Amino acid sequence: MEIGVDIEQISRFKDKTLETNEHFLKKIFTEKELEYCFSDKNYAQHLCGKFCVKEAVIKALSAYNIFDITYKDIEVLNNEHKIPYIKVEKYPQYCYKVSISHTKDNAIAFVIVNNEKL
Repeated sequence: MEIGVDIEQISRFKDKTLETNEHFLKKIFTEKELEYCFSDKNYAQHLCGKFCVKEAVIKALSAYNIFDITYKDIEVLNNEHKIPYIKVEKYPQYCYKVSISHTKDNAIAFVIVNNEKL
């Protein structure tokens, strides 16, 4: 079992919109992620949280000597209760658990990656 964590300032994503930053956003986020984030007026908070998850997954997978993963390989989705979960089609043999939290200024994500089912 490995753990990854990341914290970022929400202001980093505050002025990012599909109209002005499409290339940047589509390089990091999937269509489903962007749709979810921009469906809320606090879209920057959601973008930042999902970005933190992606960074945390990359950190945790590096402990398994996995270095060939990109942000778009990691998809952070939400179930019907808006609880986030991680989908990594490139490495489906791992089990991913996530917790995201926000303050007014920051978002943080903790990720556990296990090579056995938890």
